[in-house]
Order: sequence, then C-alpha cells, then structure tokens
Amino acid sequence: MDSLRAISLLGATGSIGMQTLDVIRAHRDAFRLVAFSAGRNIEQARMIIEQFSPKVVCVAQKEDADMLQSEYIGRVRIVSGEDGLIEVATVQEADIVVNAVVGSVGLVPTLKAIEAKKTIALANKETLVTAGHLVMKHAIDYGVSILPVDSEHSAIFQCLQGEQQKNIECIILTASGGSFRDRTREQLEHVTVEEALKHPNWSMGAKITIDSATMMNKGLEVIEAHWLFHLPYEQIDVLLHKESIIHSMVQFHDGSVIAQLGTPDMRVPIQYALTYPDRFPLHIERLNLAQVATLHFQKVDMNRFRCLQFAYEAGNIGGTMPTVLNAANEEAVAAFLAGRISFLAIEQCIEQAMERHVPIAHPDLETIREVDRETRQYVKSLHM
Repeated sequence: MDSLRAISLLGATGSIGMQTLDVIRAHRDAFRLVAFSAGRNIEQARMIIEQFSPKVVCVAQKEDADMLQSEYIGRVRIVSGEDGLIEVATVQEADIVVNAVVGSVGLVPTLKAIEAKKTIALANKETLVTAGHLVMKHAIDYGVSILPVDSEHSAIFQCLQGEQQKNIECIILTASGGSFRDRTREQLEHVTVEEALKHPNWSMGAKITIDSATMMNKGLEVIEAHWLFHLPYEQIDVLLHKESIIHSMVQFHDGSVIAQLGTPDMRVPIQYALTYPDRFPLHIERLNLAQVATLHFQKVDMNRFRCLQFAYEAGNIGGTMPTVLNAANEEAVAAFLAGRISFLAIEQCIEQAMERHVPIAHPDLETIREVDRETRQYVKSLHM
C-alpha cells in the first residue's frame, strides 16, 4: 500500500472488533483508526481512545457520551445512539468501514456508509440477512465494494479470485457444529448457558457462540452467501467439519474443488479484507497438516439442526421472511442467555414467528424495520 488506510470500526469492543484492533496494531505503518463505536463498554472505549487517538467515538447511551466528552474535550468527538453509529460509519477520513456490530443495528449505518462511498468490510451477518436486496443494490448503485470478513465467506471470496461466476457449480460452507455437535436432541433438553458458550474451536462473542450451537450462525451465513456471491440456495451447501481447518470450498462445473485452509484465527479474514487485494504477513500459528493428520466431514442432519432448515426456508421464501428469522433469533437467544427460556426453545420461538408471518415481497427499509420491531415484540411476548 502506498499510504495509510483509515479505518472506521463499528463494534470495536466485541470479539471481531478487538481482533481488528490487533491487526491495526500489528501494522501501524499501513492502518490508522479514525473512528469507532463501543456500545456500553466505556472502560474499553477509554483504552482504545488512549491507544489510537481517533477523531470520533460512538457509545450507546447519551449520558455516557456526555461523561466521555468531558474527559476528552478538544481531543475526540463523542456521539451516541444510531445517529452516532451513522456518524462513525460515514466519517469523512475513513477509507474502510469494518462492520463488526452484532445484530440488525448494523443495517442503517452500512447503508449510509455505502452512500458515503466507503469500502465495507462486513462481519455483521444480520445486515445482509435482514436486507440483502437493499444492501447489494445500494453497493452497485454507489460503486462500493463489500468485502466479507466471516471466515467462511472470506474463504469463498479467496477461492474465487481469478475465477468466473459462470463456472461455479456450488459453494460449500463448512460448519464446526458448535458446542453440542455430538449431542442428541434429547441431550439438549437441559443444557446450560455456560455449556453453550464453550465453543470447541473459535473465540467469539456470546450471541454468535449460541448461534453456532444452534447452527443458526450457519443458516445466516447461507443467506449472506446468497447475496454476496449471487447464487441460488440450491447451489449453497453446508458440510460439518469439526476441525475448522477448511474454512469453505468452491466446486466448479469441471469437478475441481478449491478450498481455503488455515488455523482457526479470525485475524486472517479480517486482515485480508483490510489489505485486499494484497496480503500482509501475520504472526499466527501456521497450519501443520502432518500434525493435524486427519480431517473429518459429515453431512448435516436438518432434523438435528432445525435452525439451519429454517434459514433455508426463509431464504427461499424471501421478502421479509429472513427479517423475521433474524429478529426472532436475536430475541430468543437473548432470552436464553438471560435464563428465561431453554436452549431448544430458541428454535421454537423462531418457528412460531415464521409460521405467523405473511411475507412481503421486495420490502423497503421502513417495512423491514417495522417487521423487525413487530417480530421482536411477538417473541418477547412468548416468554414474558
């Protein structure tokens, strides 16, 4: 790179956000952090401000913003709420916006960042799940690149470099199976939050770890892949692969399969999105296939992982149904994490929300937001 790339980071205090800061920290001569959002983690926000000296910082609550602003008068502009997120996403100096927030809160800031002609490094699945048709059309209209940060989508993106879309037969997303991959449905009746949060391979935030255990994480990735790679759902497969060494694959119509392999470390796809089309050195554990020795693969049982089946159904129905899927899942996972519902009740909430919804084709942004709000209210009512 000829000059510093300026980064705006939505969700700096989450798992992906912290690992993005690791990448920026490792390449100070290539990147600078000009803005970030921190939600409610004020202590962490202070540490990031002190280390990176950004221009704009967003926190969730106005009172926290006022307190921080009094501490950093003349040094940093502190903003709050959705308007603040949008300001971070559109800050003039930024070249790349990394969307690492969790949930549909990432949608509007992404749309605004596209309008500001920022390159989008997307780690927020819900943005494309909730409104993929709007986001991708926006990106085309404004000539903006959307670079995937999820390890699976980054793997497919890397496998497709130099290839032609017309030659793709299918893409294969790999799935670890999450915390409970070896348990039967009967054994899932009484699992605890603590058990669900113990992912065997990846270090992730609580919501994404639960999504991995239910396989909703993979379901959201299927819908995301549909939009990112312009493929129908029948050309998107999922394969259980417990080692998480092959991050995903592309099969071409001549029978060739190209895979991207590596140790499970999210800094690899994060850094690739920030440096694309270049690659920078990264000091992580190298993959040693002789040491790994054996890789395992298994077909997904849709009756065992019902959330994945729901995602395929929602994607094929289209319109507002993926919005319902996502909103119902977010609320159900939050209820499980708070101890209000059981693990298996997560999928029950999602199924009930989808069954009662009459999908609306080609929804605009306001319709999507209204369906999102209505679905959340309904799911909350199920376990009040």
